[in-house]
Amino acid sequence: MTATPPETLIPENMEILHGLPREVVYCKKCVMTNQRPATSPEFRKKETSDTPVSAFGEDGICDACRYSEYKKTINWDDRARQLQELCDRFRRDDGRYDVIVPGSGGKDSVFAAHILKEKYGMNPLTVTWAPHAYTDIGWKNMQAWQRAGFNNILWTPNPKVHGALTRLAFENLLNPFQPFILGQKVLAPAMALKYGVELIMYGENQAEDHNRFDDNETPLMDPAHYTYGFRDEPLYFGGVELRGLEEYGITMKDMQPYLPHLEDEMGTAGIENHFLSYYIHWSPQQNYYYAKEVSDFTSNPDRSEGTYSKYASLDDKVDGQHYYTMFIKFGQGRAMHDACRDIRDGYIDREEGVQLLRKYDGEFPKKHFQFFLDYIGIDEDKYWEIVDKNRSLHLWKKLGNDWVLRHPVR
Repeated sequence: MTATPPETLIPENMEILHGLPREVVYCKKCVMTNQRPATSPEFRKKETSDTPVSAFGEDGICDACRYSEYKKTINWDDRARQLQELCDRFRRDDGRYDVIVPGSGGKDSVFAAHILKEKYGMNPLTVTWAPHAYTDIGWKNMQAWQRAGFNNILWTPNPKVHGALTRLAFENLLNPFQPFILGQKVLAPAMALKYGVELIMYGENQAEDHNRFDDNETPLMDPAHYTYGFRDEPLYFGGVELRGLEEYGITMKDMQPYLPHLEDEMGTAGIENHFLSYYIHWSPQQNYYYAKEVSDFTSNPDRSEGTYSKYASLDDKVDGQHYYTMFIKFGQGRAMHDACRDIRDGYIDREEGVQLLRKYDGEFPKKHFQFFLDYIGIDEDKYWEIVDKNRSLHLWKKLGNDWVLRHPVR
């Protein structure tokens, strides 16, 4: 095995934050590291084992790249037949909705809703948990999605409560997106129960990008996705125990939109949660082209902050902070996310991905920074105090007044 570079050798007594591996390893095929918590243990175990762990015969290959190669062996015609059979099983002929399609009005949700309706004859109800605050282009795309021929329920949470939860999540977890993510998870099941719809079709299984390889082996979503440990007491929101939120002026009545529907409740109603990416070869860039063809979907006029692309995660003014805080906690920013996918899909090679990361990953999102500070009610000094205390020193070091990664991509 190749010797560990000296800059990645971290003293044994150095505290490692966020439960991350001590040694930083980059995938040999893409530019992903082993620092994301959901990264496969098989990839992360390289820090403690000399045994090759890749199913493709080469050590140091992340699960997402392994699955990308595996996708080339899938019989997609057979998967399309399975999707047809699934739709036949749930399709209704009485005018009622027969599938819930969660989405934001972005390229992927346009693709999912349109293909289910036009190719498979389903009658989808689209549902959206509103972003913290719509960008101009995000709101235009949301309207364009509906004009493409879809009914939509837009759930907008109480801004006072959502703002407080977002602040707590930022302060305690450096994860300002946590309340939004939780809301997204529970909305579709709630609407399925309300309207008596037994099929929920999500778009992409996140396991394609960074989770365990075997998480892609089933089209069904793990019920833990929408119950997120509700039965494991105590339940935390924004790093605060649920019953302690009243200290922050948040009551259990306020928390109702965020509380999950339990697995047995969903099972009793016969509701199934599926990933469309199991049945259809999923490509974000191809979905973008499809969305432009069937709707008025538009991309940013310029690249998004923190990356080189301009057609993904456009709707929320907090999107930039979501990716930037990931970069601080895990050393993985927005450009890394985009480059990894583009490498696996064959649009760029690893060398180009490395250059894109060096140029854009970790770029600070300035455009909506003041909005974010005002939204969660803190000043800039407090912001940087919270950010800097979440830098794990096995990832970061101080050079003069600047923080730099100890082991940039190579």
